[in-house]
Amino acid sequence: MKLTPEKNILLFKSCLINVEYPGVESSTKYILDRIGIEYTVDDRQSCCTGLGYYFDLFDQLSTTAIAARNFKIGSSTGHNNIVTMCATCYAILKKSAEILNENSEARNEINDIMVKSGLKNMEYYQGDVDPAENIFHVAEIFFNKRNEISKFVKVDLSDLRVATHHACHYCKVFYKDAIEGVRDPNLLDELVAAVGVKTIGWYDHKKVTCGSGFRQRFINKEISLDVTGEKLQSLKDNNVDVLIHMCPNCQMQFDRYQPCIAEKLETEFEIFHLNIAQFIALAMGADPYTVVGIQTHTVSVTPLIERFKSKFDK
Repeated sequence: MKLTPEKNILLFKSCLINVEYPGVESSTKYILDRIGIEYTVDDRQSCCTGLGYYFDLFDQLSTTAIAARNFKIGSSTGHNNIVTMCATCYAILKKSAEILNENSEARNEINDIMVKSGLKNMEYYQGDVDPAENIFHVAEIFFNKRNEISKFVKVDLSDLRVATHHACHYCKVFYKDAIEGVRDPNLLDELVAAVGVKTIGWYDHKKVTCGSGFRQRFINKEISLDVTGEKLQSLKDNNVDVLIHMCPNCQMQFDRYQPCIAEKLETEFEIFHLNIAQFIALAMGADPYTVVGIQTHTVSVTPLIERFKSKFDK
């Protein structure tokens, strides 16, 4: 089993989570606090640049330099284990760590940039952060503590039809580091099972992308939404109530655009979208609004919550 840290964690803030679904971060903290994982959140940390990088607005050197600074922020407080809540942050940071450790020319150039910028104590040294040993998606932390998570379940969600959407930037970039499969990914399915719910397992669009493609959402919007619509139709055909996510960009694509896709296709999907941390927190009885933050969703989660409202923390 892949080892994951239980302390010295920098919980890496995500720009999309903070702006779009802040309940993902508060749900993550809620879970980590209850299962005894030590972590810190540092206000000095900056964005990973993922959105700009995949729009070709940031080059690789700039992205890697920003990652080096963020790594140093973590290590300066003894938190050199970087745990992300976003699959894009995960992929960006792992690639940057690889470059910093394996490319001395890039590392030296970035260290010169740090010094010239007045950041003399922020130079990166080979091995400061190991991409395989120090960078994780929070779902991996949850997976290794799934037995502990099971002990805190208060709300029986077992009558829900649940499917999972495993993010491309987790399953399709660093194959060797992903856990619970990449061809038929089951990391999220195992976490859903940890709170007493059986997913539908494999379905014909399980490995299909969310359709956003970052820039594709804007420059090829019709194609982008067609892909999303096909996956939504597959979920509808399987009578799915809830789709579980591990990436805020995927969640945005489904949650924000489901109503307009439904209108275009003249159908109703009635599918709720929750990050895995939100789903686990709900199963633990977290308040749907102050912790899980369902009020930020476009597809209202209130009808789902009403079915279980007497079980949640007040």
